[in-house]
Amino acid sequence: MPHLLIVDDDDAIRETLAEIGRDSGYTVALAASIKDALIQLERQAPDLVLTDVRLPGGSGMDIFKNVAVSSAEVVVMTGHGTVDNAVQALRLGATDFLVKPICMDRLNEILTRIATNAGVEMPGTPFEEPGRFGKMYGASARMVELYRQVARVAPTNVTTLLIGESGTGKELAAHAIHELSTRRQRPFIAVNCGAISPNLIESEMFGHERGSFTGADRQHKGYFERADGGTLFLDEVTEMPLDLQVKLLRVLETGQFMRVGTNREISCDIRIVAATNRNPEQAVQEGKLREDLYYRLSVFPIELPPLRERGEDILFLARRFLQAQNQESGKNKDFSPHAAEVLSRYEWPGNVRELKNFVRRAFIMADGDVLDVDMLAPHVSPSGDDANMQVSVPVGETLAEADRRLILATLERCNGVKKQTAAMLGISPKTLYNRLEEYAADGYVLPGEAGAKDSD
Repeated sequence: MPHLLIVDDDDAIRETLAEIGRDSGYTVALAASIKDALIQLERQAPDLVLTDVRLPGGSGMDIFKNVAVSSAEVVVMTGHGTVDNAVQALRLGATDFLVKPICMDRLNEILTRIATNAGVEMPGTPFEEPGRFGKMYGASARMVELYRQVARVAPTNVTTLLIGESGTGKELAAHAIHELSTRRQRPFIAVNCGAISPNLIESEMFGHERGSFTGADRQHKGYFERADGGTLFLDEVTEMPLDLQVKLLRVLETGQFMRVGTNREISCDIRIVAATNRNPEQAVQEGKLREDLYYRLSVFPIELPPLRERGEDILFLARRFLQAQNQESGKNKDFSPHAAEVLSRYEWPGNVRELKNFVRRAFIMADGDVLDVDMLAPHVSPSGDDANMQVSVPVGETLAEADRRLILATLERCNGVKKQTAAMLGISPKTLYNRLEEYAADGYVLPGEAGAKDSD
């Protein structure tokens, strides 16, 4: 079931949108401020965020700073007088905006589209057909090999580790493994380990008893208990605290766990599919992933190819995403030959997720039926595509200083878009945010900001 987060300080608007969301098949979380929104994002990563621009404690734009929205669609709600804010939101990564008073037909279209993407295929739809395998699309040799590996491991009960950059479709691969297994009629629960606060993650994973800590006013079933009989997908498993990795290892070995606040063991029958955007062996060396857990998770490792290595799949996917926009809006837009060439040459550091969001934003921003090169975002257009970024590092400079130079230069190249910067650097958004906070605290000027200390 898809999850919806509504962020608005108007009680009536929140409740109205919540009712519509529940009627559309969503679980719903509500937030009246940025602070409340960040709490909800720690509890569960959403599939869709509906957020107002002006909020107590900050701006709706602050939502994009949270790693939990990296896999969500964000739709900004704005008044007639603040359309400029909506345009800014599109540049930051929003996929759409709604002008208040909200058009309910347009909202229902968005809810239906995302619920369809998040749900299972319609009855009678074949699981595999040319260019598609479950919810994964592509016909390149790398994707055909991926389909073969998924089909081979799915009928077994083997723990699987999916390895791939952010945006390559690891959750879709995990879902395909579940759908082709004997557990397909049981729950499939996806958990982003990097999106849950370290203070809450044990309770969220294993549950807690009433009164086990301040605020625990009722018994809570964790992900392991809710996934019993089915598949639990642990995304970004290297972001899980080390002490919890020990407990996860024990569950994998014994099939038992304990809720927080009790010594009673609970048995569970689940299949684990884990994923990481890191090199897992490097994560072991850096102390981010326990070696014994790594060997237990990687019984059958599968690598997902980055989009830049998938050849003609780039245009195949871009045109598919554009066709979906055309059908939704009754339009007939298409890429010009030059624009298609530029899209094929761009390396897409954010992979399929970046391409999908880009096509949606380009569709909204284009006035005519032809999406030409001059309508493409600066980082995709030829001027940005052909420019080679170079960073000079003086001999004898510390690794920390060299690291700072590279991160700030990449952030500038990406026009301050942090999610894209993290993808290009091959690090998690959470790691990037931590580094930028350190640089800002040291007085360095971040691209697009004013400050006291030159960032070289």
